[in-house]
Amino acid sequence: MRVCVVGTGYVGLTTGASLAFLGHEVTCLDIDEAKVELLSAGRSPIYEPFLDDLLAEAAPNLRFTSHYDEAISAADVVFVAVQTPQRRDGGSDLRFLRSAAESIGEHLGDGFTVVVNKSTVPIGSGNWVDLILRESFERAHGRRVDGEFSVASNPEFLREGSAIHDTLYPDRIVIGSDNERGLEVLNRLYRPILDQSFTAPAFAPRPAETGAVPLVSTDLASAELIKYAANAFLALKISYVNEIGQLAERVGADILEVARGAGLDARIGRQFLQPGVGWGGSCFAKDTAALISTAAEYNQDMPIVRAARKVNQRQRDAVVERLQAELRILKGRKVGLLGLAFKPQTDDLRDAPAIDIARQLVERGARVKLHDPVAAERFRRQQPDLAEFLCESVEEVFDDSDAVVLVTEWNHYRELDWAKLFGLTRSPYLLDGRHALDRKRLTALGYRYLTLAG
Repeated sequence: MRVCVVGTGYVGLTTGASLAFLGHEVTCLDIDEAKVELLSAGRSPIYEPFLDDLLAEAAPNLRFTSHYDEAISAADVVFVAVQTPQRRDGGSDLRFLRSAAESIGEHLGDGFTVVVNKSTVPIGSGNWVDLILRESFERAHGRRVDGEFSVASNPEFLREGSAIHDTLYPDRIVIGSDNERGLEVLNRLYRPILDQSFTAPAFAPRPAETGAVPLVSTDLASAELIKYAANAFLALKISYVNEIGQLAERVGADILEVARGAGLDARIGRQFLQPGVGWGGSCFAKDTAALISTAAEYNQDMPIVRAARKVNQRQRDAVVERLQAELRILKGRKVGLLGLAFKPQTDDLRDAPAIDIARQLVERGARVKLHDPVAAERFRRQQPDLAEFLCESVEEVFDDSDAVVLVTEWNHYRELDWAKLFGLTRSPYLLDGRHALDRKRLTALGYRYLTLAG
């Protein structure tokens, strides 16, 4: 099929490259000329493991442009994967979605086209996009739309750091539309993934247990709500284990053993029961806020989701409070933070816990020392007021520090020479914000090993 993907962020670029790898003719469109030029030269503007390999494999079926007239008119499917940032009131800013929909409507061709919301959008956005497409088409063509397109929702469930795996070997594919023809087009588009009939790439081998992928084919509103329901539930699990972790510390329990014992129950599951500084990134904070905002439009409160957000913010505050409890005074102290990206295997800094923690420490008079093996350059560009605190090496972070905090559990940090680094510090406080390090080994080396939970 002929596919256009509007937007080349994490979702759009991975989606476009994956579909091109599967044999579809894909054009990725972005209004950022510099990004298009970079991608056309075969270079990715984002860090995602094996994405450069995927782009190289998909190159015969993949091209990039910044012009709607080159990409839309011949497309069978148009994915909209533009950003929908959070507004101050918790709702989604749909300016970019509106602009994309207007441009798509203006350039729709004569054949039937399925326009797919891939971005996470508020419930009801499919109907809104349908209206914008129709109005834009009529302004451009001087006639009413007569079955030339349909709108669908195809929410993404990608985890940054494993986006290629999640695209090629997903737990499920969700498609939603009130148009049966549109659903059939998407069914055919995804058939190689649904049947797992494609040859797996060497850099992303098919897991042994992978079978046919379930397809959830439903109405437009249900597909939109599935995305929010899934992300909110995962956010709840993380906040729940962190709340239990606070109790574990008070009663003297080991939260890792508590999480393990609870997670072995098949009804609960072990995933996302990892205690620590909490979640960040572009999804959980924005999607939980949007879910609360949408519910408010229907006069419904979401107290459980609100509580998950409150607990998550408390975990960031708890890092600073724990440091102050140990050091007594933060003013004039040197505190190193290991990891800036919101999770390993990405350079994404959106809603990263490290940024909140660093700002709180600076506000309390501490001198922070920051390091990340991948995200440092992006941090320098996006957080210029904190860029002066970046360190070139881990050794610089530890040198003469009063405390060091592991914020992002990069393997790079797990494999450090902790004995050598201990000799560089002023005092032995090490706060493991992810329960990722070997407590016994570090304690034996002389560190005062700390966590946020028991």
